[in-house]
Order: sequence, then structure tokens, then C-alpha cells
Amino acid sequence: MAKKSTRRPSRPRSRSRSRKTSIIDLNRILVPIDFSDHSKRALKYAIPFAEQFVASIDLIYVVEPTIYPADFSFGQVGFPHVEDELRKRGAEELDELIEKEIAGRVPATKVIRTGKPFYEIDQYAEEAGIDLIIISTHGHTGMEHILFGSTAEKVVRHAPCPVLVVRAGAREFVKE
Repeated sequence: MAKKSTRRPSRPRSRSRSRKTSIIDLNRILVPIDFSDHSKRALKYAIPFAEQFVASIDLIYVVEPTIYPADFSFGQVGFPHVEDELRKRGAEELDELIEKEIAGRVPATKVIRTGKPFYEIDQYAEEAGIDLIIISTHGHTGMEHILFGSTAEKVVRHAPCPVLVVRAGAREFVKE
């Protein structure tokens, strides 16, 4: 009996990077950023995708409203000055990420929204005509996942476009 080869067929070495030959029409990529190493990993994937497809990257940072529970019959108390500070710092850090990580390789836009992260990400993707969302997962398991859920999971469920979920693993195809 002949032994089966376990080698994969080889791919052609030269690929055209022209948009005209691609059957995938990818113009805008959305990358949610919370400034964790996980979300920065998603950006590391988005940059070569954007380069290959001649696409732009939208970086979105979502500030969750700061609301404290009701106490002494005052009702819920919000702290807009805290949100303003988070938005300001978020804008500065997004500018720094765009300058250092993207460094003019592809067009990039920063977006700051306030609300529930999964909702704002999906809503922006719909409004802006995003073609692909590249998001990281933090890998929460057990009780932490039950209590907080997964933003990435919720984005995948409700997104108006395809979503690439990046998680830490042994078989990463984008090298730092």
C-alpha cells in the first residue's frame, strides 16, 4: 500500500498585490483599542491586512460612562468630567499609536465614542461602512467570563461585517 504524503500543496510564490486581481473588496478595517497588549496585537494584524488590500484603518476607543449606583435617594450619579478626561487621554494615546505603530504605512483615523463597547463598535462599523473588524479577545475564562462577558463575542454576534478575532496563540502568522 502506498504511503500518503502529509505535505501541503505549495502555494505560488508570487502574488499580485493589486486590488484589481483580488476577489475581496476590503477598503476599511476597524480595530477596537483599549490600550491593552491584547488590543495592540489586533492592530499588528490589521496593518499588514490594510497594506495588502490598500485599505485604511479606523481605530476606535470606547469610553464607558462612569455611573455610580444610587445612594440616599439621589438616584444614579454620573461623573462627566471623568469621561472627558478619559476621552482626552484616549485621543492622545490613539495619536501616539497611529504615529508609532502605523507610522504612515496606511491611512488611519481615530474614533472616540462613549457607551457600551460592543454596541458602539458595531454601531460605528455600520455607520462608517466598515468592511472588516479585527478585534482581540482577552481570554477571560470561568467566573470572570460569566460576570463580564466578552466584548469580542458580542461584537461577533452583532457586527454588520466579518470579524477576525485575534487571540494569543502558538500559531500566529503576524510576527512582531
